[in-house]
Amino acid sequence: MIWLLADENFNNNIVRGVRLRDPDIDVVRVQDVGLSGADDPSVLAWAAEHGRALLTHDVATITAFAYERVRAGQPMTGVFEVARTVALRSAIEDILLLAHCSVDGEWEGQVRYLPLR
Repeated sequence: MIWLLADENFNNNIVRGVRLRDPDIDVVRVQDVGLSGADDPSVLAWAAEHGRALLTHDVATITAFAYERVRAGQPMTGVFEVARTVALRSAIEDILLLAHCSVDGEWEGQVRYLPLR
């Protein structure tokens, strides 16, 4: 099972839904770890330092910073870009699937897009 970090502007209804469906999923929000207002590179660095894949809606900037870390040879534990238009239920189910079926390090250096279908 992988650990997750939800970006500052990530839909909290999705985070709550994931936690309600499976309280064992380890997902924290940027706000929970003292990173409110932090820039994208800092969020990605914290995620890498703590072994957490990032959940975000921020397609515009996170992707570029994530790949910049990869090019620089820095750890990047994975980014999951969740479309803002995806149904809550679909987003929750996809995140649960990823959390349960992924192994530590599986998404290193990768950016993936949800929904999975």
